[in-house]
Amino acid sequence: MTEPATEPGRALRPVFLERQSYRRRRLMDAARLLPLLGILLFVIPLLWPVPDPDVPGGDGVPMSSAMIYMFAAWAAMIVVIALFGLSSRHWSRNDSPHGPGQG
Repeated sequence: MTEPATEPGRALRPVFLERQSYRRRRLMDAARLLPLLGILLFVIPLLWPVPDPDVPGGDGVPMSSAMIYMFAAWAAMIVVIALFGLSSRHWSRNDSPHGPGQG
């Protein structure tokens, strides 16, 4: 296998990113996908079958179960967003020009 051609006197740069910047970028990517996750979670009940009032014990999801699901999905999104906020605040504190814990 041959070495990639480089300019004379120029060292090869590492291919991999630092662990901290890699994690920060993945966190930003995941934060960009959170609204889509929220939309998906709130649209899922539209796919559930509607119970037929004329058929006792018929297949379908009662409205009370759908409302419990919607509240749980809403609460889960709040928790996930809070965790993203805490982790981004932690990383921004470590990135201050004065060093970690200062600034």
